[in-house]
Amino acid sequence: MRKFFYFLKFINLILEKFYYFQCLVSNNQIGDKAVSSLSSGLANCTNLQNLTLNLIENQIGDEGASGLCSGLANCTKLSNLTLFLYKNQIGVNGASGIGSGLANCTTLSNLRLNLSLNQIGDKGALGLGSALKNYTNLQKLTLDLR
Repeated sequence: MRKFFYFLKFINLILEKFYYFQCLVSNNQIGDKAVSSLSSGLANCTNLQNLTLNLIENQIGDEGASGLCSGLANCTKLSNLTLFLYKNQIGVNGASGIGSGLANCTTLSNLRLNLSLNQIGDKGALGLGSALKNYTNLQKLTLDLR
């Protein structure tokens, strides 16, 4: 876990220069605090166009999921987003927070979102769906809520 925080400190220093970023941190014990650090770095990525975050099988909760997506609000050029948060601890508020946080990504045209094996329930799915209907530039959506 300590290595991941060192990685985040380093990546936050240089992230703003990237157009494409892929982060694969699966089956660790990444929680809300670590995701918050990642979100802070992503908030500086004003040139980012393609982003893949594979954070499956961690300990990310509502706060982390919502914060992660609100950090993407400054990524005004983001057009392709793959966000795999499969098998975490995301509930109703986290799912709604993901939807509203991504609503600021007005150039988003391709979204792949996997929230399987979380605890979002019907209310979380409705909250996410309500936010998704406002994505006017979205051309392709792949959504997995099993």
